[in-house]
Amino acid sequence: MSDTNSPGQPGNGGPGDSSWPEYLTGAERHGATSSGLSGASAAETPGRGGPRRVIGTPPPAAARTMLPPDGGAAGREVARELPAGPEDPARAKRAEKLVAACFIIAGLAGLAFLVFYGTIGVGSLTRVLHSNLALGGSMALMFLLLGIGATLWVRHLMPTVELTEQRHPMASTPQERAAFKETFNEGAETSQFVKRPLVRRSLIAATVPLAVAPLFLLRDLGPLPGTSLDYTVWRKGLRLLVYGTNRPITAAEFSTPGSIISVGPAGYLADDDAMAKAAVTLIKFRPGEIVYGPPAKPGGPTVRNTVVPNWTVDNIVAYSKICTHLGCPAALYEQTTHRILCPCHQSTFLATEGARVIFGPATRPLPQLPIGVDSDGYLIALSDFNQPVGPSFWERS
Repeated sequence: MSDTNSPGQPGNGGPGDSSWPEYLTGAERHGATSSGLSGASAAETPGRGGPRRVIGTPPPAAARTMLPPDGGAAGREVARELPAGPEDPARAKRAEKLVAACFIIAGLAGLAFLVFYGTIGVGSLTRVLHSNLALGGSMALMFLLLGIGATLWVRHLMPTVELTEQRHPMASTPQERAAFKETFNEGAETSQFVKRPLVRRSLIAATVPLAVAPLFLLRDLGPLPGTSLDYTVWRKGLRLLVYGTNRPITAAEFSTPGSIISVGPAGYLADDDAMAKAAVTLIKFRPGEIVYGPPAKPGGPTVRNTVVPNWTVDNIVAYSKICTHLGCPAALYEQTTHRILCPCHQSTFLATEGARVIFGPATRPLPQLPIGVDSDGYLIALSDFNQPVGPSFWERS
């Protein structure tokens, strides 16, 4: 006795055929309606029998797909997947003007950001506050209006369409690529980007400040330093002025061993750019505490880890105040150990031995400034530092 297909199964000519026709090949449908194959024969014959539906996917007959089945477009015109425009043209026209207004105002806010960035200085707390409010407000307004404009564009200019995409082999067939091209063109048309030049141009204008902003930011970094980091404003004859009082100092006034004081070049104490490199620390030592090296010759090298004797006055040594690690002010001093400490990253320099590094991330000593005395007895500089001050990587500029 042979088995027969139960009612409701595809291929037996029963009522189930009306529910499964999209999953049967032409031969299967023919066999189901004409040849009356048994269920066993259909199961044993390749390409016949049970449905090919993937569980979890909607029936292809009811689904809207972006890519048609293989060969489905051959010989017949494929219906549009997406409508060409919105259902209400009048409402879309009003939305277009509103979207364009958002984009135009966003562009103006972006230009305002650039203007504020270039014109509002930050020399005081009040100006910093004004700068933050202006820059933050203009940037927030620009991005807010761009988002509102894009949202209105999508909701009121583009039609609402539900699409279901089925899984397909990774390698697309020529027919699928042609269908994708057609679908892409339809999508571009449906987005109204091509049809509505007012929206397109206003969007482009709104994003121009974003493209220009990096130029302002890079320009704000300033010009390349060149060789400006290799020297300071110190030169022969400049008096050492006490930082804070702006008074010159004599060796007799600075006579207490263990004393430390910050000084700068005469005429430059109010120049922050100059003082960023020219700040100097004076330290007074007792006789016999300093480890001296040989006297320095003009333009000649100095002996490492020693103090140059002809660059000192009465056991007073002048060192750069700028740490050779990252440029912090190294102004803490331990009188009993003769150590200069940088508070930022704990670099430690031994002042009696040419400010050599004894601890921390700094890689070279603090440069020594040659000092002397003028005819009035005031301490002066004999020349500039004989090496770049500040972070070590400046030496490679």
